[in-house]
Amino acid sequence: MNLFTDFEDRIKTLLETLDIVREKDGGVDLSRVTVEAPRDAAHGDVATNAAMVLAKPLGTNPRALAGLIAEALGRDADVAEVSVAGPGFINIRLSVAYWQKVLKAAVLAGEDFGRSRIGGGKPINVEYVSANPTGPMHVGHCRGAVVGDTLANLLAYAGWQVTKEYYINDAGSQIDVLARSVFLRYRQALGETIGEIPPGLYPGDYLVPVGQALAEEYGARLAAMPESEWVPIVKNRAIDAMMAMIRDDLAALNVHHDVFFSERTLHEGNGGPILSAINDLTFKGHVYKGALPPPKGQLPEDWEDREQTLFRSTEVGDDIDRPLMKSDGSFTYFAADVAYFKNKYDRGFEQMIYVLGADHGGYVKRLEALARAVSGGTVTLTVLLTQLVKLFRDGEPVKMSKRSGDFVTLRDVVEEVGRDSVRFMMIYRKASEPLDFDFAKVTEQSKDNPVFYVQYAHARCRSVFRQAAEAFPGFSPSVEEMVAALPQLNDSNELQLVAKLAEYPRVVEAAALAQEPHRIAFYLYDLASAFHGHWNKGKDNTSLRFVNDKNRELTIARLGLVHAVASVLKSGLSITGTDAPEEMR
Repeated sequence: MNLFTDFEDRIKTLLETLDIVREKDGGVDLSRVTVEAPRDAAHGDVATNAAMVLAKPLGTNPRALAGLIAEALGRDADVAEVSVAGPGFINIRLSVAYWQKVLKAAVLAGEDFGRSRIGGGKPINVEYVSANPTGPMHVGHCRGAVVGDTLANLLAYAGWQVTKEYYINDAGSQIDVLARSVFLRYRQALGETIGEIPPGLYPGDYLVPVGQALAEEYGARLAAMPESEWVPIVKNRAIDAMMAMIRDDLAALNVHHDVFFSERTLHEGNGGPILSAINDLTFKGHVYKGALPPPKGQLPEDWEDREQTLFRSTEVGDDIDRPLMKSDGSFTYFAADVAYFKNKYDRGFEQMIYVLGADHGGYVKRLEALARAVSGGTVTLTVLLTQLVKLFRDGEPVKMSKRSGDFVTLRDVVEEVGRDSVRFMMIYRKASEPLDFDFAKVTEQSKDNPVFYVQYAHARCRSVFRQAAEAFPGFSPSVEEMVAALPQLNDSNELQLVAKLAEYPRVVEAAALAQEPHRIAFYLYDLASAFHGHWNKGKDNTSLRFVNDKNRELTIARLGLVHAVASVLKSGLSITGTDAPEEMR
């Protein structure tokens, strides 16, 4: 139950009954009418801009129109008070009975309170992580992994049919470097002294087991082969080993993809899928032969001062046209991106999200242009850029990992502070803003540690039920019993907590539409704060305690409130991919 949508519908229905609107004979646009929470809670529970946006089309004064609307709203049984503020804002205070109705909906829905259908079951592809399979996941991949996974969970909860996808960059020069790096470790496993790892190869110790596995399988046979024969063998084994490591790293972070798409498949059959995608663009008039002027600054790898096959991307929103094929007939990196996008489009996705690191900012316009060209503008494509994560320990920068060679691995971070701390903190800031992650801070048991504070609120909720069972032996009220007792809840402190619960459906929809999963984490912290605050009031005022051993029926009603809080906390924590503990010690 979304109270804001409920009252928006009520107000629009009410407006259609007003003579001043009916005189327009259906010619009044009500789409700009909204219902929001007032900036100052002292003004009311909800507020509407109806008079402000409709006065001019109706040819009247905003405040006069607000008076008409307020008078009509005052006759609604669920409205306790209506007031007009400023030039025509309408503030509404809801009745106690209405708040009890909201709480009833929350208790009955449980963890589905807030679940939405705004996605309409439409398929949406969320691609995230997509790290090169050249080593273990590092902390730079961690934020994109969590943001993408949480966003995918959020969209599924809001009604989309979500596919979580990982694009394996298993073609290109970095894979050749990987193969040579592994071959060096293979020679080492055979007993050869390899000395210092040559510049340009991957130095991490994580490649040692891969070399050892090759030595066990092939003995010295690989070493006796010409390079043209051992490279494909080593390349395949290395990619498989790296992807197994990456999957394990992601699983440690509770990230699980539905699809792992291999770039190499686009190059099969002499690049048939890529050629097909280029031909499709050519048929649609987006490809031509020509030469590009040298770009400003450093020249990219695929720039040539001669005629190439080019994507006319400037006609669909890009800054410059993009090379697809070099003068020698070989494909550019972007050509594979074209084929990959076309593959997604052919799979039926008309909504796609790419979650990329901040260093991929230059990809945004070219991908958006590609979507317009391939789909004729029918695909909605969003590129979300996640900013850098800086690691600290008590304010001091964290040193690099020995195992990786030159970076801090994701597994290092998860093993030290726990999966939940990593996941929650990675979205406890807007993805487009830099994030400082302090190992000491995220393990504190205090209000300053958001994940602890939220999980502790859920654990406290569960403890209330254990306390009730102690106060009333054999006491285990059903959902129906809790709902029946809710009319007893009329204390202003309890209703404030209900009002915070009532925000959740709106937060879910707004976060999903804006594709901003951090809003869920922020809301959970606010709800936890409201719950802890009410708990603390009960320490000073025993009449506010959730368990009243002298009033069984009131206790049942308050357990209904606690049940609703616990359900929303668990629902939100599930979206963030973190646990909702039953108890914390």
